[in-house]
Amino acid sequence: MNMENYTDGERNKQGKPGGGSDGRSSDGSDSRSIDVDRAWNRLHARINESAEAGPALRIRLFSSNLLKIAASLLIIAGLGLAALFISEKGLISKKISVATDINSKNLELTLPDGSMVILNRGTVLNYRSDYGKTERKVSLSGEAFFEIRTDQDKAFTVDAGEAVIKALGTSFNVITNNQDSHVEVFVRTGKVLLEDNSGSNSIILDPGYIGTMDSGEAIKSVNIDPNYMAWNTGILVYDGQTLDIVFRDLKRVYNMEIIAGDPSILKETWTSPINNQSQDTIIRLICYSFNLGYTKEGNVYHLSKK
Repeated sequence: MNMENYTDGERNKQGKPGGGSDGRSSDGSDSRSIDVDRAWNRLHARINESAEAGPALRIRLFSSNLLKIAASLLIIAGLGLAALFISEKGLISKKISVATDINSKNLELTLPDGSMVILNRGTVLNYRSDYGKTERKVSLSGEAFFEIRTDQDKAFTVDAGEAVIKALGTSFNVITNNQDSHVEVFVRTGKVLLEDNSGSNSIILDPGYIGTMDSGEAIKSVNIDPNYMAWNTGILVYDGQTLDIVFRDLKRVYNMEIIAGDPSILKETWTSPINNQSQDTIIRLICYSFNLGYTKEGNVYHLSKK
């Protein structure tokens, strides 16, 4: 029988046709060569199928990558819009800080709403970059004079540490670093509300009044010091005040430390104005007027009688 006439089933049943256990037929040919040919044909068919499916597979992969890129772009765009929305609404803002050192004064600052602030030496003023959008609020450490633009919808607020000062449109002076550790407000124009941080104690200040807040206690009094604002103007006027008062003012206005070696020097009275002179000129005027001598150690002047 010719091997080519066997079906697959017959081969399975009879094993190796023609009877030899080594796979040879009666005519000596090798039946395994036929199996190899069939296997090659099947492999060739699979390669063709893969070649036909290749473009579609590449399209699917390209589409998948394209969708990933598009999704990433949408996420980035969404984050950008969210950041813009937050910025526009003022939810993100940074703190702006303005400071003067111990040797500088009269630093003038204009706030975004047009209000003006003048800082004395050794003062720090902080406010947010979104100042004026929803509120007008600053924090102060030191001393500053404020001229506030009127805005009936947004009160101007100063966080002074121990107290809070509120105004709509006015001018006033604030001190947070008094020797007595209390907050002090002097009103030049308008009205100002001074209250403690809890809001339980407060006073309304009219022009010419000084308000202090110390340990939650609010006190109001009339200002009788003609040189209260001299730190800003540099002009000191006197009409028979004693030198202990003059020396106190010189420390506040000109940053001069004056020590009298004889206590009786402090009881002398002074009547001349001091108008933005240098420290050395001022001390010479005092010494000439009262026949005194002086020495200087660092920034400290020591007075003595001749």
